Amino acid sequence: MALSRSRRQARQDYWPGFVDAMASLLLVIIFLLSVFMLAQFFLSQEILGKDSALTRLNSQIAELTELLQLERANNDDLETTIASLSATLAGAESERDQLQSQLAGLGAGVSDKDDRIAALTSDLAEEREISDEAAAQVALLNQQLSALRSQIAALEQALEASEQRDVESRTRISDLGRRLNLALAQRVQDLSRYRSDFFGRLREILADRSDIRIEGDRFVFQSEVLFSAGSADVANAGLDDLDALADAIKELEGEIPPEIPWVLQIGGHTDKRPINTPRFPSNWELSASRAISVAKYLVDQGISPQRLVAAGFGEFQPIEDGDTEEAYRRNRRIEFKLTN
Repeated sequence: MALSRSRRQARQDYWPGFVDAMASLLLVIIFLLSVFMLAQFFLSQEILGKDSALTRLNSQIAELTELLQLERANNDDLETTIASLSATLAGAESERDQLQSQLAGLGAGVSDKDDRIAALTSDLAEEREISDEAAAQVALLNQQLSALRSQIAALEQALEASEQRDVESRTRISDLGRRLNLALAQRVQDLSRYRSDFFGRLREILADRSDIRIEGDRFVFQSEVLFSAGSADVANAGLDDLDALADAIKELEGEIPPEIPWVLQIGGHTDKRPINTPRFPSNWELSASRAISVAKYLVDQGISPQRLVAAGFGEFQPIEDGDTEEAYRRNRRIEFKLTN
């Protein structure tokens, strides 16, 4: 009997400690889950604030999210297991109480009582095994959380490296843009210098012609120099002037370096009086045909067609307003402009 009381007393001392251990384990698990959820919340806020240029890392973040969902599912399974263990433990305690009541009512049958105690001890051993499995699952979850933190740290390092590369790229682009602007400015200066030389030669060649003049960056031929009224065919009287112009252009082609892009724009202009002929329904057709005729003649004289642009402006860009014959005459013109 003394041995029986000693065993019963040992069981009574053991179970409260076991219950406290299970409660502490449950609190630790809840605390870890809370820390995990808080860490996930702050991490999500930080990742959302990253620059949109890092979208190429979305696939890796999606994989991490799937892993997190898997861990959450494992957590849910673990909580379910713990709840099941708690229910089983409660059932075991209830069964223990019933067995103790039965043992108290037994005056004899020590052998049967020992069998029941052995069965209860076996049940307790099984419950311990289940508790050990739950602890192992918690340890595995902690390892997975640690691996997840390592992956997140690696992602942050990759983000920082990408931001650094972006800054370096923007710096290089800014430097290239500055150098490009300097190069373009140099090309424009070179072209302006060649334009001045070109106009100077033409001024020397055609110095005695009052109907050929320079206005700004354009060399202006009055239409009467090259064409008859209402015609787009180059008159014989203007061929010498065009030949002189062609010689100057050919000299210019040989002097301007090939890397400088330039063209000679030939612009045809008319006065504002309508023409309305079968060949030229409007002044646009007449001005464009005259510019094309001049361009074709220059090509025949050996000028590269890649260096010529013919354009018809009609009556829409007058250089003198008014309805006088002098204003009409000045507005009927062929303009040559050296440009890029």
